[in-house]
Amino acid sequence: MHDCDGPKLSPVTENTQQTPASNPELPTQYAPAEVEGKLYERWVERGYFEADATSDKPPFTVVIPPPNVTGSLHLGHAFEHTLIDALTRRKRMQGYETLWQPGMDHAGIATQNVVERELAKEGKSRHDLGREAFIDRVWQWKGESGGQISGQMKRLGDGVAWSRERFTMDEGLSQAVQTIFKKLYDDELIYRAERIINWCPRCLTAISDIEVEYQDDDGELVSIRYGEGEDSIVVATTRAETMLGDTAVAVHPEDDRYKHLVGKEIELPLTGRRIPVVADEHVDPEFGTGAVKVTPAHDPNDFEIGQRHGLPSLAVMDEHAIITAHGPFQGLDRLEARSAIVGALRAEGRIVAEKRPYVHSVGHCSRCKTTIEPRLSMQWWVKVGPLAKAAGDAVRDGRVKIHPQEMEKRYFDWVDNLHDWCISRQLWWGHRIPVWYGPDGEIVCVGPDEQPPSGEGWTQETDVLDTWFSSGLWPFSTLGWPEQTESLAKFYPNSVLVTGYDILFFWVARMMMFGLYAMDGTPPFHTIALHGMVRDQFGKKMSKSFGNAVNPLDWMDKYGSDALRFTLARGANPGVDVPIGEDWVQGSRNFANKIWNATRFALMNGATIEGELPDPSQMSATDRWILSKLNKTVAEVDAFYDDFQFSKLSEALFHFAWDEVFDWYVELSKTTFFAGGEQAKVSGRVLGEVLDVMLRLLHPVVPFVTETLWTSLTGRESVVIADWPKDSGFRDEAAEQEIELVQQVVTEVRRFRSDQGLQPGQKVPAEFTLTGTALAPHEAAIRQLLRLQPAGDGFHATASLPVAGATVALDLSGTIDVEAERKRLTKDLGAAEKEKAQANAKLGNEAFLAKAPDNVVDKIRTRLAKADADIARITAQLANLPQS
Repeated sequence: MHDCDGPKLSPVTENTQQTPASNPELPTQYAPAEVEGKLYERWVERGYFEADATSDKPPFTVVIPPPNVTGSLHLGHAFEHTLIDALTRRKRMQGYETLWQPGMDHAGIATQNVVERELAKEGKSRHDLGREAFIDRVWQWKGESGGQISGQMKRLGDGVAWSRERFTMDEGLSQAVQTIFKKLYDDELIYRAERIINWCPRCLTAISDIEVEYQDDDGELVSIRYGEGEDSIVVATTRAETMLGDTAVAVHPEDDRYKHLVGKEIELPLTGRRIPVVADEHVDPEFGTGAVKVTPAHDPNDFEIGQRHGLPSLAVMDEHAIITAHGPFQGLDRLEARSAIVGALRAEGRIVAEKRPYVHSVGHCSRCKTTIEPRLSMQWWVKVGPLAKAAGDAVRDGRVKIHPQEMEKRYFDWVDNLHDWCISRQLWWGHRIPVWYGPDGEIVCVGPDEQPPSGEGWTQETDVLDTWFSSGLWPFSTLGWPEQTESLAKFYPNSVLVTGYDILFFWVARMMMFGLYAMDGTPPFHTIALHGMVRDQFGKKMSKSFGNAVNPLDWMDKYGSDALRFTLARGANPGVDVPIGEDWVQGSRNFANKIWNATRFALMNGATIEGELPDPSQMSATDRWILSKLNKTVAEVDAFYDDFQFSKLSEALFHFAWDEVFDWYVELSKTTFFAGGEQAKVSGRVLGEVLDVMLRLLHPVVPFVTETLWTSLTGRESVVIADWPKDSGFRDEAAEQEIELVQQVVTEVRRFRSDQGLQPGQKVPAEFTLTGTALAPHEAAIRQLLRLQPAGDGFHATASLPVAGATVALDLSGTIDVEAERKRLTKDLGAAEKEKAQANAKLGNEAFLAKAPDNVVDKIRTRLAKADADIARITAQLANLPQS
């Protein structure tokens, strides 16, 4: 798929009869670094990427998935941006008022961590500064160091409307956040409650379920005996330190082993407390001992059991995961306490069994990778039930399409089973929750145009909102909502959302819920186009820890931005991960060079867009063939774009440009160009038309090289604002069939020459016998392509090739060592016949076939088929050798 070297035909620039250059301004070699930056600056200065809300053109809107202000461009960004840029560039050329909305996310946890690390270098913490001074410091950091990704986006060629750039903490978006919070609160869809949340002891904040990454860790499973004698019961746990907060042991109501204990109290070891045994259907009697310890303050399932049975919740750790329970373990880190508690239980004879290592799934903070701690905490929540139902219904009833469609199941699995969303974070950087608490327990939510309560005892909530809360408003907050702006009226809803399947739950579902809620049931976009993840060439996830992470700027510096973009687009199958390797980018660089060199050759040999296209009756079959192929390619590329098939459209453009235009049409037309005259003018106009359309088709994916070449070809302002090509409907099947015959002749004779060991440039006398008229006009072109000389005096046909209704006789005398070649081929034939005999012997052995695995048998059948093909090929080569 990524082999960009193309067929090994003679290079189009190889020409000893070139006419003087008609465009001396086009350099002999393409140097991306010398043109890309200047071109991008020119595009921005001329306002090509800006969007006019007052335009009467139909809108096409895409939002950028806002990168973190702390981030820099990685291959995943480059991949996604390439796809969005291709879509928007095409739509702009099609006459749409196109808005690609840029901006960045304030990235609450990540940004606060960065600035806190900077403070730590000074020996300070955020608490030394205080909240207001710390927030000022974060804004200062953003101004100085944040947003470097913007410059990198320009390097890639992103056609975003820079004048509209937004930031999730800017004034307008902050107003949107406060507005929707107030609306949700008034509609009783936001509430405050004490529940179990995922707590990061490193980031010191709650995080949502989808920000927890699970991985298999080595731990220990210990079985502990609670109680004494007949009133004892054994529980197993991987977190022995939490036993200090146990308030019950639970068993299944139908478990006969423990019915005598239900309702009784047993002693909790090490603590001196007695706790009840309760019956709860949540317990699986088949798992372990069928009894579980219940720690309501430190486990979500235990919390639910505790709620059903009225159990107290005892927190035994602080926010740093340090043990706070009274006793000898107080002040220990949770992992230190685990070891100490197991040791104490062992000393008391309470450990019944130990399994170490015990591999089990453990949740980690997606930001800092610290093991998360379930913790009972008072937090703010969104009641997602009605919002999630609306988000599901919008896809079910067809208002929103998910592409590829098979991703719908993942979407429904998520939105149909959403738990209420914990939106409060114990941070300072972010949108502070607009709630004030009064001295007598009052709670007041304040909208953006309302004055907060004042007076003694009134304080604002210190928590901030989850970053995904504000980014969930992105499709409409960036357009000015809650104000009813011209931009909102023009560009909402978005036409398509292009994003990775990995944030289908983080971001897409949030936008769906908020967009439908805030915009009166209008979804935020018509289509969700999901792509996969970029991986290395072996299919492995890219990571600094794996040593396979790539800085895309390095590849852009080395090979040009177009080369990186084309490689990424060429691998982009909907919803599927994308492998990428440096050699593939190098191959795409070769493709850009091929476009450059071939277009330069064409300009030097009469390619032009001046005047109308000649009537087909004036054209050669080669001219009509390439125009027919051109229009088929236009139709094919349009269909692939509309189906988000970036890989297929890139493949179609690659093969049309390299194979059909450069390696066939230009080569077949060389004799016409070199001969001059009226036919050369006709073909020059056809070649100009083909290049014009081809460069416009290629532009959305490889914008820089196509801009340079198209403006040189046409003399016009910019391909960015050129019209997108349309299929004229021109087809000429007869011409296509005729050129296919020419291609068969050239391909077969080339293969024969290669088999005989002839060098590509080695000239050979040949005689043509044309049994039909279709090939007659192409004899000169065929001879040039195949390096075949006319048959002169002394011509002796030593090989004759019947192909495509013609016979090509070749005189190979003096060009090869016939006897040496015959010996080599005879030896190869013997090896192939031996391979065939061995394969037949095995396949004819019934005992072998009965025992051998299917894959082994299949391999032998494949070997047999290859041996048969080799025998046929070598036999033909021997028959075609000159007779000595």
